[in-house]
Amino acid sequence: FSFFNYLFVFFSRTVASEVRKQVTRDYGSPQLSKKRGGPHPPLPLTEVVEPVDFEEYVSSHAPGVEPGPLRQLMEFPQDDLELLQLEKECTTLEPPLPEEDSLDSRVRDALAVYTDDWLIIQRKYQRFSTMYSPHSSERQKERQRGLHKQTFELDEAAVAERQDDQDDAKRRSVSLDETPRGSWASSIFDLKNSSPDELLPSVLERTAPEDMDRHNTEARQQGRHSDLLGLYPPPDEDEAVERCSLPEAPKEHCGQRILVKCLSLKFEIEIEPIFGSLALYDVKEKKKISENFYFDLNSDQMKGMLKPHTPQVAISTLARSAIFSITYPSADIFLVIKLEKVLQQGDIGECSEPYMVLKESDSSKHKEKLEKLRLQAEQSCSRLGRFRMPFAWTAIHLFNIVSSVGGLDRSDPDSDSERKSHGTWNEKKKKGFERMSVGDEMCNFATFRPATLTVTNFFKQEGDRLSDEDLYKFLADMRRPSSVLRRLRPVTAQLKIDISPAPESPHYCLSPELLHVKPYPDPRVRPTKEVLEFPARYVYTPHTTYSFMKKPR
Repeated sequence: FSFFNYLFVFFSRTVASEVRKQVTRDYGSPQLSKKRGGPHPPLPLTEVVEPVDFEEYVSSHAPGVEPGPLRQLMEFPQDDLELLQLEKECTTLEPPLPEEDSLDSRVRDALAVYTDDWLIIQRKYQRFSTMYSPHSSERQKERQRGLHKQTFELDEAAVAERQDDQDDAKRRSVSLDETPRGSWASSIFDLKNSSPDELLPSVLERTAPEDMDRHNTEARQQGRHSDLLGLYPPPDEDEAVERCSLPEAPKEHCGQRILVKCLSLKFEIEIEPIFGSLALYDVKEKKKISENFYFDLNSDQMKGMLKPHTPQVAISTLARSAIFSITYPSADIFLVIKLEKVLQQGDIGECSEPYMVLKESDSSKHKEKLEKLRLQAEQSCSRLGRFRMPFAWTAIHLFNIVSSVGGLDRSDPDSDSERKSHGTWNEKKKKGFERMSVGDEMCNFATFRPATLTVTNFFKQEGDRLSDEDLYKFLADMRRPSSVLRRLRPVTAQLKIDISPAPESPHYCLSPELLHVKPYPDPRVRPTKEVLEFPARYVYTPHTTYSFMKKPR
């Protein structure tokens, strides 16, 4: 029987669906129009409903002018919105705006958004809304602090019943021998000893309803709690009607910052000026995460060789300290140090050969050769002093400095371990790297012990390996023992640098746009540069500062 019912229902649904499809298909067809006897246009099955304009509806259906008990609930409070003006903090002494005076007025109005003060719209009665805020529970506890313990009538009745039961039990136990149980004498005794109730004359008197309402209103105002709804528990986060948190004023993003100071750079032979640059690279993301910071540690004698090309020296080019910002700390971040020299004729390998062969102790033996090299360097500086060529490079694994198992000796900056090759250093710390590869959560560049390093392992720059892809391969090999780095020819040099967490508000600091960052007491002091960061991943923060590249002067 159930099987036949199933077939009946199945065929009924099938036939009904086919009928609906047929009616829908024939609706509006010419044959159906002829049967209806008129050229009426077909009507759509569904009509689009226009949404209600809320503002127009509220303005056209304003509440009545006559007062009522629910008028305050129907209208919005007139003093709900408050406009507050918050002064925008400028971190630099100069406003971050272009210096051109011939800008269009519309462009200047558009740039005013970076200098105008913040206008905050605050709701006065927002605390009475149904929103959920993370601070709701804290405010609830603050309101309930100092309140008296609330006792309700139900609790008082239960306590009174228990007290009456105890009194009755004592009374019965005392008078059990004097009066018989349930006799009239015990009832008379209770009536005589009971106190009479207070009289309520207002019950017997006739009072007008208006006076009664006024009296009740005055009675409700007496002893009223200041925050009656404070006793009600705050709404649960899962059951909240809306979630709304007060946003903070937008501010420029700033990650974890480290301060790198370049102290000295020495070679076995000193024949020409050598320049250096610092940059951060993320091997895992295969991205360069900062711009280059160029520093000059040459002596006055070497700088004099380039004086015809640099008649005026900007104070921003004298910086030897840099502040790097790291938004996404990782165990794969390297500080890459590159050395450059003045452009010379010949191959890169041939130009760097004297630094790998000649020693300071052999200067007397190769005196004529050194004089010839100095003469060639002077000629190159006079003709091509504005141009540079790659010379050597090295890298520092920042995770070694941050972690407590780092391979760099912090107590003795001139230790022998720093003078060994990268291959020996990697072999010595292979097990340490395996233990430290637990994740990027161990990296915290904001709090670590400052370290002074003496870097002695520089590699000669190969002419056919100048791309970033080759650099990423070398950096990956530096984390593990590899024969690739052993094949690279070292350049004898000593670079002494200091790495430490950056202070909150450093003095004598220049922004990436070469603006003076507060505080900057004396403009003649050698500055510290803030290096522009290129985050490995996008940072979703508003741009509140106008950034432009300013030429050093």
